[in-house]
Amino acid sequence: MDNIADKVVIITGASSGIGEATAKLLAQKGAKVVLAARREERLQTIASEIEQAGGKAAYRKADVVSSEDMRQLAAFALERFGRIDVLVNNAGVMPVSRLNELRVAAWDEMIDVNIKGVLHGIAAVLPVMREQQSGHIVNIASVAGHAVSPTSSVYSGTKFAVRAITEGLRQEESPSSNIRTTIVSPGITESELLNTVKSPEVQAMAGHFKDMGISPYRIAGAIAYAVNEPADTSVNEIVIRPTVQSM
Repeated sequence: MDNIADKVVIITGASSGIGEATAKLLAQKGAKVVLAARREERLQTIASEIEQAGGKAAYRKADVVSSEDMRQLAAFALERFGRIDVLVNNAGVMPVSRLNELRVAAWDEMIDVNIKGVLHGIAAVLPVMREQQSGHIVNIASVAGHAVSPTSSVYSGTKFAVRAITEGLRQEESPSSNIRTTIVSPGITESELLNTVKSPEVQAMAGHFKDMGISPYRIAGAIAYAVNEPADTSVNEIVIRPTVQSM
């Protein structure tokens, strides 16, 4: 994967799951990765593991809900590595439940992290990429952004929004500034997403979901594939799920 080598890649939600796997895989392929999440100790550990394996990594504590945190993250990446080639907007939450449970705080959290967090990431790197006349923004959506099921109404709404935002960005930027966009929609994946679920109904199903989950490295591999394509080729959307998952 020669086109990944030396690219500077910012990854949000990099303290576990898909974000951690993506950071480690891209670093193994020669990228310079900048890890961001709220758990600074986890970031430090992961960055250390990457460097011990011969990769290049830096980290900064950041909350995607804060536009200022994301602006400072982009500035940190520029100061450390001199450019920003790729942003992987991976941070997300999934406290799903039926609407009649009225978990309004959970709805607000999903909107703030899953939608506003993606927009804050885009806002932080877009001026840099436009000036470079190159860049790649990878937004992590979900199969729930393609189909709605009971308990997923708000979560699905946020992931439909991620897909719409990404497609709009592609149409606005690709022709003029050579900025590529990719939507990656994972199915059930081994991660910490279900750990924040409070709904008894969803908790009862969580064990079955976890048994079906594929490794986050499968999703990281899809991201690496899109990032590795030559500059004249844009992989716009990838849906990847366990073979046994029907929805």
